[in-house]
Amino acid sequence: MTAALRELARLRGIATDYTTDRGHRVTVPPDTLVAVLAACGVDAATDASARAALADLRGGVRGAGGVREGGVARDGGGDGEARAGGEARVGGVAGAGGVGGDAGRGEGAGAGGGGALPPCVVVRAGSPARPALPSHAQAYVALEGGGRAAPSDPLPPGHHLLHVTHAGQDRAVPLLVVPDRIPVPRRRSWGFLVQLYSVLSRRSWGMGDLGDLAGLAAWSGSALGAGFVQLGPLHAMEPGPLPDPSPYRPSSRRFPDPMHVRVTDVPEYRQLTGHARAEAESLAARARELNDGVLSGRTLIDRETVRALKHRVLRLVHAVPLTPARRAAFEAFTVREGQDLTDFATWCALAEVHGGAWRSWPSALCDPRSAAVAAARQELADAVAFHRWLAWITDEQLAAAQRTAVEAGMDIGLMHDLAVGVAPEGADAWALQHCLAAGMSVGAPPDDFNPHGQDWGQPPWRPDALAAEGYRPLAALLRAGMRHSGALRVDHVMGLFRLWWVPEGRPPSEGTYVRYDAEAMLGVLLLEAHRAGVHVIGEDLGTVEAGVREELAARGVLGTSVQRFEYLGGSEGRHGPLPADRWRTNCLATLTTHDLPTTAAWLTGEHVELRARLGLSTRPEAEEKDEAAAERDGWLAELEREGLLPDPDGETVALHRFLTRTPSRLLGVWLPDATGDRRPQNLPGTATVHPNWRLPVADRDGRPVPLDELPGRPGVQAIARVFTSGAPHRTDR
Repeated sequence: MTAALRELARLRGIATDYTTDRGHRVTVPPDTLVAVLAACGVDAATDASARAALADLRGGVRGAGGVREGGVARDGGGDGEARAGGEARVGGVAGAGGVGGDAGRGEGAGAGGGGALPPCVVVRAGSPARPALPSHAQAYVALEGGGRAAPSDPLPPGHHLLHVTHAGQDRAVPLLVVPDRIPVPRRRSWGFLVQLYSVLSRRSWGMGDLGDLAGLAAWSGSALGAGFVQLGPLHAMEPGPLPDPSPYRPSSRRFPDPMHVRVTDVPEYRQLTGHARAEAESLAARARELNDGVLSGRTLIDRETVRALKHRVLRLVHAVPLTPARRAAFEAFTVREGQDLTDFATWCALAEVHGGAWRSWPSALCDPRSAAVAAARQELADAVAFHRWLAWITDEQLAAAQRTAVEAGMDIGLMHDLAVGVAPEGADAWALQHCLAAGMSVGAPPDDFNPHGQDWGQPPWRPDALAAEGYRPLAALLRAGMRHSGALRVDHVMGLFRLWWVPEGRPPSEGTYVRYDAEAMLGVLLLEAHRAGVHVIGEDLGTVEAGVREELAARGVLGTSVQRFEYLGGSEGRHGPLPADRWRTNCLATLTTHDLPTTAAWLTGEHVELRARLGLSTRPEAEEKDEAAAERDGWLAELEREGLLPDPDGETVALHRFLTRTPSRLLGVWLPDATGDRRPQNLPGTATVHPNWRLPVADRDGRPVPLDELPGRPGVQAIARVFTSGAPHRTDR
C-alpha cells in the first residue's frame, strides 16, 4: 500500500483498516482500495495515477470558485430555525466527516472563511451569523418553496440553495437546514411485528395484503390497545421470477409493490361488467383456491403467481373510466410524485418487454434520460399509464390502512421499514445509477453472527454523487416511507455513517468501510421525519462503531434492542443477561427478529438442529447445542431472579413480561411468537434450501393461522394481557 493510495483513500473516506466486533485490527487489501476508488470515479491503479488523483483532489477542495457541494446548517435551538454560517466543522471532501474517525479528516477551510466551503457546515441557532465563505464573496439563500434570504437570516428547515458569487464565478450549492433532533414517543406503547405477506385472512389472494393490514391494525388497536404495527418492507419487487423473494432486496424503495393491493377494494373493481366482470371473477376464484392451499398448509406463499393473477385483474380494472373526483385525485398524485413516478413506471414498462435486468437491455435504453427511452415511453404509453395507476391505488390503500390504525386508537399506527438498498438491476438502480457505486455491493464484515461476512447484493450510494445532488434522492425515498406511517424503521441505520463495500467478485472479508457525511445523511432523515411528524427507529444491531448510538440517541432516533443480544459486557462479552432496568429507554425492545429463530424454537434449541441439517454450522452440532442451551438457561435464570417464573402461561409469555420491566419506550411482539410458530421467516444464506419469505404465520405444529382466527388464539390472548394489564405510561427516564 503506497503512501499516495493510503492518503487518497483517507481523504475519500475509505478505511484502510478497521476493527472487528472482537476488537481485532484488520488491514484492508490494497486491491480493495483501488476497486472502491474506481467505483467513485478515481483512478488509483498505479502509484503514478494515485499521486495524480491525490493532487487533483487536494486542488479541488480549494478550487471551483472556492465553494464545495453539500453544505449543512444544523438547528440546535429547538425553535425550528437555524442560521447558515457561524460555527463550522471541517469535513473535507465528501464522505470524510462523521463519527468514529476511521477515515480521518480532509483538507478544507474553517469558519473564518478564505477557503472552500466544506461539505458539512454545522451551525447551531444563536451562534455567530458569519458564513464560512471565501473572503469578499457575495451570497444569498434561495429558500425551498420560493423567496430568498441572507445567509445570516433565520432559515426554516428545508432543502435550500446557497448562491455564491466569488472571483467572477457564480455557484449554487445545496444547503440543508435540518432539525437538531426529533421528538421520541411520549408514551410507552407496544405492537406486533409482522411480515405482511405472512398474515393471510380468508379474503386474501394467496398472501397477506393491505386489506389484511387494515384488519390487523383495527383489531389489535381497538381490542388489545396496541399502539403500532411494524411491517417488513413493502417496497416494489422485480417483475418476473423471484430467485430471492427477500423484501430487503427490492427493485425500488420509492414505491410500494402493487401485489400488496386488495383488488376487490379498488373502487373501479365494483364497476366491472360483461366479459370483464366474468374474467375477473374467474381469476378471483383461482386466487381464492391459491389462498386455500396456503392456509391449509398444502402450499407455500407464491408471490409470482399472486402478482400475475392480480395484474391480470387490475388491467381489467384499469380500463374502467375514473369519476371526475377520482381522476382529479390520480392527477394530483402524479404531479406530487413527478419525475420519480415517470422513471419508475417507465422502467416497469420496459422491463415487461426486455426483462428485469436493465444492464442486458439495448444499450440506448440503459440511460433513463436518453432519446431512446423517451421514444420508448411514447411507444409504451399504455403500459406506463398502467404502472402509474398501480402506484396510485397502492398509495391509496396504504393511506387507508394508516387511517384505520389511527381510528382504532393507535398512537403510532403503521411503522414502515426502509431497506438498506436495492437490487442492482432494478428500477431505482436504473434511474439513480449516477448516484450509485457500480461494481460494489453493500454487506457486512465477518463477525460472530456470520463468520464469513455478508454480501447483500445491493449497490451503495456514492458519497460524492449524493452530496452533489443535495441528498435529494435520499430525501425522496425517506419521504415515501414516511408518507402513510407514524414511524419509520431504518434498516442498518449505521449506513448513514459508513457502509461495508464489497468489490464485485470478491468475498465479503475483502471489503472495507466507506464513510458518508453523517451530518448530512442524518440531517436529511431528521428533516423528513420533522416534516412528516413521524418517529424514527434505527436498526443498530451488529457491528456499530463507537459514538454512533450516542449520536443517534442525541438526535431523537430510537435504537433497537433484541433480547438475544442484550448481555452484560455486550453481545460479544456476554457476562450474563442484561438486567431489565439496564436496557435502553429510547429503543424498540423485542425478543427476536425476522432473521433470528422464533422464541419457541430458541427455547427448545431446534434452531441449532435446523442449522446443522442445512449445513450452516461452523462447529460440531453438540458444541453449538451446549452453547445454545447455556444461553437459554441463563435467561431463564434471569427470569426466575425477576420473579417471572414459573408463569402459568409459559416461558414465552414470561419473556414478554420481562420486556415490560425494561424502560424501553416501544415494545414489539414478533407475531409468530404469539402463535407458537417454530419456523424462521428467514434463515440468512439459505435461499435455495429453506423457504425464506414464503411461510404463513403458523402454530407450534406448523399449521397456518389465518388473521381471522388470531383473536381467539390462547397465546395471542396471553401475550396481549401482558401489555394491556396496565395503562400506557409516560417514560421520563
